[in-house]
Amino acid sequence: MSAETTRTTIADGTVRDTPLRDLYQDWSALIATGKLDMRLFRSLFDEWHKPTVEPEGVTYKEESVGGVPGIWALPVDADPARVLIFLHGGGFAVGSAASHRKLAAHLAKAARARAFVADYRLAPEHQHPAQVDDGIAIFSALLAAGVDARNISTVGDSAGANLALAVPLALRERGLPLPGHVVALSPWLDMENQGGTLFTHTAGDALNKGPELMEMMIQGVLGDHTSRRHPLANPLYADFAGFPPLYIDVGGAESLLDHATRLADRAQEAGVDVTLEIAEGQQHVYPLLAGRDDEVDAEIARIGTWLNT
Repeated sequence: MSAETTRTTIADGTVRDTPLRDLYQDWSALIATGKLDMRLFRSLFDEWHKPTVEPEGVTYKEESVGGVPGIWALPVDADPARVLIFLHGGGFAVGSAASHRKLAAHLAKAARARAFVADYRLAPEHQHPAQVDDGIAIFSALLAAGVDARNISTVGDSAGANLALAVPLALRERGLPLPGHVVALSPWLDMENQGGTLFTHTAGDALNKGPELMEMMIQGVLGDHTSRRHPLANPLYADFAGFPPLYIDVGGAESLLDHATRLADRAQEAGVDVTLEIAEGQQHVYPLLAGRDDEVDAEIARIGTWLNT
């Protein structure tokens, strides 16, 4: 399949005021106090769903798939043969199925598919590759249940986008079928903690204020036993030959912007069908504004249409 990259125009320094930015500013102020233990840190990030409007016509069901607990988002008109495996963000250490179920439901509704929002194992209690293994277990269980691999898509945001990429790469290593599509929202990929926008976009990014917090999370998930260049931990080092069609979405104001653009370039060079959308002035994982922002809803609709191609 031919490679095709779509890019929007970015106005440097543009930052949009949104409820998501307000939430991130509140979080950043609390994190800066240095008084949050891991339990409080996780409780804080479970508020991630607050900017997202509850979608209509969707029910939810708690269940385990392949031994991994999670929440099914079930749009009333979903095709049961089509499944999104949604892998939440949070630096591999925070976030949950509860924090992302509404976003997953909006995407599932747009794609007319079911979505399984995974509560994969978190670091530092469970280090790499536990999270990738959980994604493989979910995918394998769906195959065993009769779902065609081409009708399964891996979708994730931030660290979850890293996993949405790593799971197909790991499946390929094991000689297993690959998903039909991959969606990466604001991917966090560079475990070497580098990239120009990590430093140039800190003023506009209300959440990621430099490399310090990300370094803590990198240490938590990789420890001393996994190379920061391992392709299943840092997909910027992966060989993307034969990879499924890839949709990348990122906010123009966020410090991880060049993780997305480097991914797009690397995948395109390998011949992958790539779509890259950069939303001017938007924050990290800005699709969390689903149901509240017409531009965001239009982007989710585009992703849903793309997932059906």
